[in-house]
Amino acid sequence: MTAVSSPRDRASRYRIEPTVMQALRSPRLLTREVLAGLVVALALIPEAIAFSIIAGVDPRVGLFSSFVMAVAISFLGGRPAMITAATGAIALVIAPVAREYGMDYFIATVMLGGLIQIVLALLGVAKLMRFIPRSVMVGFVNALAILIFTAQLPQLFDVPWLVYPLVAAGLAILFLMPRITKVIPAPLVTIVLITAVVVVFGWSVPNVGDQGELPESLPELFIPNVPFTLETLGIIAPFALAMAAVGLLESLMTAKLVDDITDTHSRKTREAWGQGVANVLSGVFGGMGGCAMIGQTMINVKASGARTRISTFLAGVFLLILVLALGDVVAIIPMAALVAVMILVSVATFDWHSIRLSTLRRMPKSETAVMLITVIATVWTHNLAIGVVLGVIAAMVMFARRVAHFATVTRTMKEESGEPTAHYEVVGELFFASSNDLTTQFEYVDDPARVVIDMTRSHIWDASTVAALDAVVTKYERHDKTVTILGLNDTAAALHQRLTGNLGADH
Repeated sequence: MTAVSSPRDRASRYRIEPTVMQALRSPRLLTREVLAGLVVALALIPEAIAFSIIAGVDPRVGLFSSFVMAVAISFLGGRPAMITAATGAIALVIAPVAREYGMDYFIATVMLGGLIQIVLALLGVAKLMRFIPRSVMVGFVNALAILIFTAQLPQLFDVPWLVYPLVAAGLAILFLMPRITKVIPAPLVTIVLITAVVVVFGWSVPNVGDQGELPESLPELFIPNVPFTLETLGIIAPFALAMAAVGLLESLMTAKLVDDITDTHSRKTREAWGQGVANVLSGVFGGMGGCAMIGQTMINVKASGARTRISTFLAGVFLLILVLALGDVVAIIPMAALVAVMILVSVATFDWHSIRLSTLRRMPKSETAVMLITVIATVWTHNLAIGVVLGVIAAMVMFARRVAHFATVTRTMKEESGEPTAHYEVVGELFFASSNDLTTQFEYVDDPARVVIDMTRSHIWDASTVAALDAVVTKYERHDKTVTILGLNDTAAALHQRLTGNLGADH
């Protein structure tokens, strides 16, 4: 008997502790959330500026977008502690709009992309996450770690030699600090100490201020001045649709990753429409849009230990405070400190168990191949969405090939009602891959006048199998032989009855 979960059971399944109220009542938990938000805000600044440059817009556009989206998703999202802000994937997708059509069309694209995400969320797109295999998820995580690491390489080439010992010192602090205390996040200690050393000794090394100009005023409402015509829709719709798809895929994959790290369940549908609303709000305030930030989420959840919406909300608030009120202080933070933090995040994110020789020997080759395809495609294109889609397609193809070999046909001769009868037993799952050669498994000429096909231990999944059975029956009828099909379960029988004889000419 199948148990039916009640609304209360489902609510408790999605209850993630500590809750916001529990954190607010606990000085220890609240301190952890506040410090985590501060660390993430510091890490967001150079990233947002860099992504603005990729998109071809003013750095303030990325910074304002990160502020608006982080604050909005802290209330609207379905995955507590996940960080949403301006991202490189979204910047790459919509960059041509800013370059070719200008800022008004760019913002209109962001807003339309958010609206499309809301519609997709209401249509239940989040439920498609169940079709992403574990091997694709592992490939996604490993590719993510590689991309986070490679994104730091420009900060390590053609720089003063002092950058290298500073990065090494930062990594040492990040490694040793958790062994001493976890009260203060190691990334925050690293940033403060490295900055203090650089300031005290007056060293000249690349800093946050070198990445771009920081804003000096609050974000303002921005209504795009574009004509509401089909021509405008034709220009922005393809980019908005691509933005919506990439943003949702990255956000839902990141949410699933955080679920696995924290052993909790999150509301994926709520996360999907929350991302859409956040993108619309980002556009309203002149932001470039975005999605879940995997690197910053890992800083928040893994490196800093945050678990509630407080850290996400404060990441946005601190970001605005830092760039407006403390812009001069933030500008002197050495990039070496942030690079060290991101390198540690990449190392912690990578699934090292997946590439151990013992694991590779035990794992089916098809699973390893899917993981590698996901990694290579993602790293090659710098687009996590493309990597995941290709990985899922590869997994489907390999699964179909593997299952195709599980269907067998066994022939025995029997006497039934005094007549010789050819009895065929079909075993396995029958679908387009396994049923294509079904017609070749029968002895049409040598069989007696009566043929029985027993389907008790098989199942019909699609029209291809019905067409194959119709072809078998037709071939026997051409030889004036009678075929009886037995053992179809109710679902398979209904499908066979509905489609048989209605699939066109048999060949």
